[in-house]
Amino acid sequence: MKLSRRFVLGGLLAGAALPVWAEAPSVSLRPRARVVKGNGGKPADASDLVAAAKLTGTVGYCVVNLASGRVLEASGAAQEMPPASVTKAVTTAFALEKLGVDHRFVTRVMRTGAVTNGRLDGDLILAGGGDPTFDTDKMGDLVAALAASGLREVTGKFIAYAGALPERAEIASDQPDFVGYNPAISGLMLNFNRVNFVWKAVNDGYNLSMNAEGARFVPPVAMARVQIVDRDVPVFAYQPGDAQDRWTVARGALGREGSRWLPVRHAATYVAEVFQTLCAAQGIKLPAAEVVYTLPAATEIVRHESEALPDVLRKMLKFSTNLTAEAVGLTASGAGSLEGSAAVMTSWARRRFGVQAVFGDHSGLGPKTRISPAEMVKVMIATRADKRLSLLHGLLKTADLPSADGQPAAKAAKAGSVARVAAKSGTMNFVSNLSGYVDAPDGRALAFAIFAADLPRRAAVPVWNRESPEGDKAWVKRAHRLQAQLLNRWGKAYL
Repeated sequence: MKLSRRFVLGGLLAGAALPVWAEAPSVSLRPRARVVKGNGGKPADASDLVAAAKLTGTVGYCVVNLASGRVLEASGAAQEMPPASVTKAVTTAFALEKLGVDHRFVTRVMRTGAVTNGRLDGDLILAGGGDPTFDTDKMGDLVAALAASGLREVTGKFIAYAGALPERAEIASDQPDFVGYNPAISGLMLNFNRVNFVWKAVNDGYNLSMNAEGARFVPPVAMARVQIVDRDVPVFAYQPGDAQDRWTVARGALGREGSRWLPVRHAATYVAEVFQTLCAAQGIKLPAAEVVYTLPAATEIVRHESEALPDVLRKMLKFSTNLTAEAVGLTASGAGSLEGSAAVMTSWARRRFGVQAVFGDHSGLGPKTRISPAEMVKVMIATRADKRLSLLHGLLKTADLPSADGQPAAKAAKAGSVARVAAKSGTMNFVSNLSGYVDAPDGRALAFAIFAADLPRRAAVPVWNRESPEGDKAWVKRAHRLQAQLLNRWGKAYL
């Protein structure tokens, strides 16, 4: 992030009410690049393509014939590097094996007493099941079902059970406070644990509000608050509070109006408040919530079930949602902490795939995860050969083989007539990775991994500036183009 106010406004706030994902899609429109050619007009060798990309830091890649296991090309393939969101491919395999394709996350509303003439003589419990996909509209439908059951009043306590997953204020500690892709983890989650901050200039000041906006419901939120301050940077700053999220924002960054999703740090309190508000709209009176981490014995009234695990994972891989990765990984391991859960997945991956990788979390957002390109290819080969884990291939985002200049391929004249790439990308500041498969129409296939990272340059960026530091966008663009050029070369040379 440059320090000019114009950049701050454009980069941090403009259009920021759109969903905040961890990274851009693995294949995107990019400026047309010069085709690098070797002697006689032949496509350049991989080493020439890497040199032409002019990436600072380290580049490693490995491509293997899937049928024979023969390494076709490799360079720097044994170098352990941060895979970023490519980690989610491993998490997908881990979850498929440990939880199975029929697993669903369940959020329940329960009672401890009897209901007579709409009055519950006992406690009402909102019992979270660690569903990372639960949102305001789904909660609104759950509350409507509760109202349809006839409940109108609760004489006992309103309890929010959040113990299905270990609670954590943020996924990774080395990220800016304000990025929506680094929220709290809890057994109760809503809107990927983000709250929508809305501002509009009025006279000499601003109207500020927080809400849990959905497509059909827009409940206000009081547990998260923002105060305007006079400073240049950082644009946002977080101030921890007791069951409250307090933010300050730089006045000069706001402009006339806008909105942005901010991460929630007290997830259970946030979810309980929104539930209470939606209940009130349905005529159900609830007392203030009490958050607990041990589920009392109770009877279920209504429930919401998530999509089946493969559909949850497909969306996680497409949009690279970090919270989903952590929730499914924690659920699969059953561990009592994120560190413990990552250690379980590390041990599993080492046994399952014969790699020496280390995983610090399930999303790849934190700084501890390391795996080499060659080891990532081993994972891809092994999952493709396993009956249960081979589902990963069909869950990955796909595209036609890119063109030689690094551009997305022109639309194929006939479906199935060109090679297809199925892969997971992983992008952080000065880190850009891609791993997956290239499948030819005749059934031949390659497994590959392409990693690039400039860790000294990444480490030099202040934490508050890591959403979009100067030079990162151009560096990542060159890395993306290199990935596309290497894929084109391998597809043309070996398929």
